[in-house]
Amino acid sequence: MVFDETIIRFVFSILLVWSSSSVGAANSTQCNQYSGAASNGQRVPYPFGFSEGCTIRLNCTQSGEIRIGEYLIQNVTSDTLMVNFPVNCRRPIEDLKQFSGTNYGMTWRNGLLLQNCTVPKSECTIPSDLLSARLNIPSCDSKNENVSCYSEATADYLDYWKLKNIGCGLVVSSILVGMDNNTKKSSSMYLEFQTIELEWGLEGDCACDEHANCTNIFLPGNRNGFRCRCKDGFVGDGFRDGDGCRKVSKCNPSRYLSGRCGGTTRIGVLIGGIIAGAGLMAALAILCYCIRRRSASLKKRMSAKRLLSEAAGSSSVPMFQYKEIEKATNSFSEKQRLGIGAYGTVYAGKLHSDEWVAIKKLRHRDPDGVEQVMNEIKLLSSVSHPNLVRLLGCCIENGEQILVYEFMPNGTLAQHLQRERGSGLPWTIRLTIATETAQAIAHLHSAMNPPIYHRDIKSSNILLDYNFNSKVADFGLSRFGMTDDSHISTAPQGTPGYVDPQYHQNYHLSDKSDVYSFGVVLIEIITALKVVDFSRPHSEINLAALAIDRIGKGRVDEIIDPFLEPHRDAWTLSSVHRIAELAFRCLAFHRDMRPSMIEVADELEQIRLSSWTSLEDNICMTSSVNSSCSSPRSMSETSFRSTTTKKGGVGSRRLIFPQKIGNALSTMEEIKDSSPVSVQDPWLSEESPPSTNRLLGSAGR
Repeated sequence: MVFDETIIRFVFSILLVWSSSSVGAANSTQCNQYSGAASNGQRVPYPFGFSEGCTIRLNCTQSGEIRIGEYLIQNVTSDTLMVNFPVNCRRPIEDLKQFSGTNYGMTWRNGLLLQNCTVPKSECTIPSDLLSARLNIPSCDSKNENVSCYSEATADYLDYWKLKNIGCGLVVSSILVGMDNNTKKSSSMYLEFQTIELEWGLEGDCACDEHANCTNIFLPGNRNGFRCRCKDGFVGDGFRDGDGCRKVSKCNPSRYLSGRCGGTTRIGVLIGGIIAGAGLMAALAILCYCIRRRSASLKKRMSAKRLLSEAAGSSSVPMFQYKEIEKATNSFSEKQRLGIGAYGTVYAGKLHSDEWVAIKKLRHRDPDGVEQVMNEIKLLSSVSHPNLVRLLGCCIENGEQILVYEFMPNGTLAQHLQRERGSGLPWTIRLTIATETAQAIAHLHSAMNPPIYHRDIKSSNILLDYNFNSKVADFGLSRFGMTDDSHISTAPQGTPGYVDPQYHQNYHLSDKSDVYSFGVVLIEIITALKVVDFSRPHSEINLAALAIDRIGKGRVDEIIDPFLEPHRDAWTLSSVHRIAELAFRCLAFHRDMRPSMIEVADELEQIRLSSWTSLEDNICMTSSVNSSCSSPRSMSETSFRSTTTKKGGVGSRRLIFPQKIGNALSTMEEIKDSSPVSVQDPWLSEESPPSTNRLLGSAGR
C-alpha cells in the first residue's frame, strides 16, 4: 500500500503541473507573453510581455533571450528584475535611462561605478578601488583615480535625472549589495558584480484577485503603486487582469485511493502508475550504478573547470581539447618528456600553430598542485611583461589538468651556472639576465595594483629563451600583496637557501622578501656555487651566509667564479664587485635595510650600460687611425652588431666581450629539468631552434 501511494503521488504531481501551465496559457490574448514561438518559447508572468498590449514591455532576441532595452534579464521575480550590466569602458551615462520607466526603476541597493566625473564620488558602501580591482577597471583607464562609486542609500530608487546631472560622463559597471529591505541594515551582506536590480509594480490602486494579498508601494517619482501575491492554497500571478489565483486541488493520494475523487478511472490510472513507477525505478537503479562509478572523477573535473574559470576572471585563457594535447605530445611519450616537477610532468609538444610549446600535466589526487595551478592562472592572466613566462592556455578534460606555456629552449639559469648545460655563461650574459630578471620582478611589485609577490625567486625559475633572454616562471606560490599595508601574513614557503630569514621568523611577507631571494640569485651569478651545499664547511653550507661573510670582510675575490676571469680587464672586476655590493644590501636581515626592486633594477641597468662606456674608452685608446673619438658609440653600434640583441628600449643592447667561450653554450644535450616550463629540443630532425653559437659565435672569433 505504501508503494501504491508513492506512485500515485508521482502521477498526481505530473497532472497538477500540466493543468497549471494549460490554464495560464489561455489568458491574456492582447499581450504576447512568449519569447519566440508559443510552442517552445519562454513565458513571462503578467504584467510583462513582448507586444504593444503589455503593461511592462520587454524585448526578445531571435535566440529567445529576454532583455530590457539592450541588456539581458537574468531573473524575473514577484517584485524585481535582475539585469546583467557588464563592464564597458565607453558606456555613456545616458544608457541608464532605459532602466527608469513608468512601472520600474533602479533600487537603492545598486552601486554604480562612474568615470570622467568633474567631482569624485564616494558614496558606496564598498571602496571604489576594491570595485575597480574586482571588475578589472584599471584596464579601462590608466587614470583610475577618476573612477567613482555612487549609490543612494537614503532613497528607494536611483533617480536617473539626478544621475545625469552629477557631472559624470561614463558608467562603467555596477555592484548589487544585498541587505534587509526594511532597515537597509544587516550584519551580513552579499555582493553581485555587474548586476543591476530593478523594482517593479503597477501604478494606481489595488487591482488584485479576490484570493490575493495587495501590497502598496511607491513607484519612481513617489507615485502610488501596488503588487499582488496569491494567498496560501492558491497559485497564479494574483492580478485581476492577469491569471489571477487558482485554488490548489485537494485531491491528494489518500483521497484518491478512498474514492472521494478521480471517479471510476482511478484503477486504470493506478495500474498505469505502478507500471510506469516500476520502469522508472529500474532506470534509476541503473543510472545510480553508473553515476556512482563516475561521480568521483566527474566531480573533480567539474570542480577544476570551475576553479580555472574563476582564476582566469575576465581574462581570456584559451582552452585546448585533450585530443590536441595528446596528439601534440605523441600520447605523452617518454621521448618528449622534458622533466618532472613538484606538481606534475612537463612534455614538449607541437600544437596546430606548428610552434613548440611546453605542456605541464598535473598529478592526480594532488590538491596542493591544483591550488598552485589555479594561482598561476590567476596571476599570469593578469600580467604581461617580456621577461615573464607566458601562459598560452589550459586543458580540462578526462580528469586531467594541463597547462601550456611558451617554449624555453635554453633551460634554466641554474643549469648553466652548475655546468649541467654547457661549460659556463660569459659575464655580460649573466649581467643581462640579472638585469632583465630584476626588471620583471620590479614590474610585479610596482606596476601591478595590488602588487604581486613571487615568493619563489631562484635560479631554476629563471628560464632562458632562444636568445638567452630572461623569463621568470613558476607563479604557483605567488600572492597578491595588500595595497593598504606594508606586508601580508602567510606561512613561510619557498626554497631553502632563498627564503627571507625575517619572513621565516615573523611570517611578514612583503616585496623585500623577493629582494632577499634575488640577492641570493646575484650571489649565484657571481660564484656559480650551489645555494645549499653540505660538502662545504658547516658555517658555509648556506651560500647567503658565505657571501655575507666574504663581502663584509672585503674578500669577494675568494668566491668569484674562476670562469669569469675577473682580472682580465678593469670593467669586469669593477662590475663584479659592484654586483657583490648590491647583493650584500639585498641580503640584509632587516627588510627596511634592503633596497626596493626598482632600485635594484636601476642599479643593474647602470652597471650593464657602463660596459658601453668602457668599450668606447678602449676604442679611443687603441685607435691609431682616427684622430678623434667624437662618436665612438656609433662606431661600436656598427662594429659589434653581430653580438647585440635589440629588444626595443634603452638598455636592451646585449654586448658580448671575448671570453673563455669555446663550446660553452653550444651543447644541446638532453637535460631532465624539474622547472615547469624550461625545455630544450634534442629530438628535432626536420628543424632546429636558433643555435646558441649564433648568439655568441662572433664573440669567440
